[in-house]
Amino acid sequence: MKDHILIIDDEDKLRSLLARIVSLEDFSVNEASDLKSGLKKLSQEEYQVVICDVKLPDGNGIEVTQKIKSLHPFTEVIILTAFGDIHDGVQAMKNGAFDYLVKGDDNEKIIPLIYRASEKAKLHQRIHQLEKKVSTRYGFENILGSSKAIVEVTELAKKVAATDATVLLLGETGTGKEVFAQSIHYGGARGNKNFVAVNCAAISREILESELFGHRAGSFTGAVKDKKGLFEEANDGTIFLDEIGEMSLDLQTKLLRVLETNEYMMVGDTRPTKVNVRIIAATNLDLAKEADKGNFRSDLFYRLAVFQIHLPPLRERTEDIEIMADYFLNFFAAKVNKPAPKMSVPFLDKLKTYPWKGNIRELKNIMERTLIMSAHTVLAKEDLPADILHFQSSATGTFDLSSVEKQHILKVLSHTKGNKTEAARLMNIGLTTLYRKLEEYKIH
Repeated sequence: MKDHILIIDDEDKLRSLLARIVSLEDFSVNEASDLKSGLKKLSQEEYQVVICDVKLPDGNGIEVTQKIKSLHPFTEVIILTAFGDIHDGVQAMKNGAFDYLVKGDDNEKIIPLIYRASEKAKLHQRIHQLEKKVSTRYGFENILGSSKAIVEVTELAKKVAATDATVLLLGETGTGKEVFAQSIHYGGARGNKNFVAVNCAAISREILESELFGHRAGSFTGAVKDKKGLFEEANDGTIFLDEIGEMSLDLQTKLLRVLETNEYMMVGDTRPTKVNVRIIAATNLDLAKEADKGNFRSDLFYRLAVFQIHLPPLRERTEDIEIMADYFLNFFAAKVNKPAPKMSVPFLDKLKTYPWKGNIRELKNIMERTLIMSAHTVLAKEDLPADILHFQSSATGTFDLSSVEKQHILKVLSHTKGNKTEAARLMNIGLTTLYRKLEEYKIH
């Protein structure tokens, strides 16, 4: 596809000659004799480059450059003038012009200049398209489900995404904390900057500090050269600290300094490094409880918990299971280039009554396994793994008091978004009694 060039000049002969020269380079060229008609053409078609005279019957090319760039940010403007003027040249560049040429000096320069301007315009367009694809891939629209529980937390996440506040994501393993972290990042002002994720539990305590903050050459055995840390990688963007509850106390102290001063110390360095980064943390632990035990710094907890979002477990949003199961089936079917099977009612019933201790991650794995193992166009319940197929839910087979009580406590905690004091009040029991029952039923 040819690049589109627009020439705006009131000198008919010069404009026609320039248009012929440019068109011989296999560009698609349009002409305009004044700013009004030029701006109209810009509104009707996408141009990579505009070549504009300074003095026109209805305005000044230098002044209109700013308007062109504001309306068409991916279009590059080359200014032409009959008289060289340093002030005009400087002003043209300030207004966003790609370059400024004096007529008569442009015969050998204009074509290479158009090529460079066109390449810059197309590069910026491609970057913009990639950014749109990334934001779509990781945006809030990728949070699956329509249940009240997930809609409420998604709305909370959208509100905090518009700010620069530190966020603490709470919830069981597999509830989609990283998906939410990505959505908050790409839904905010930092969305076109780096999103860096690190699992604090997956890296040994000895190495994590160097990974986060980097190190200087010679700071320890094996440090043969300077290494940039993840905080520096995330500068101006977002760093996602997953499993924050597993971070050692000494490293927690250093993280607290970042939150309080926006600076950190590289391992082996003597001077602090400034950083501008948003922190989103996540954990499946009760950090307030861990702080009471001395396992987590209470001051760090309060700094991280500026805005808390509790992600509900899958068993508390069973109406979303069909949507997610269908999505995963289609996703994995597309990867292996085969049609996605449908789900029978008994198959779905089994999915909806299973407790999903691994939450969304477990459901995703089960759907992939089922697709691989089954050749049916409609999945029967017998296509499910034995542990799911033979599971008896409390709703269909067990009516013992402890099972009913456990489910009731989980529902109330979901309603209060994890607030145990409020949950105890609503159930009309003491807070100590609630904690005892949480330990008894292994609810964390």
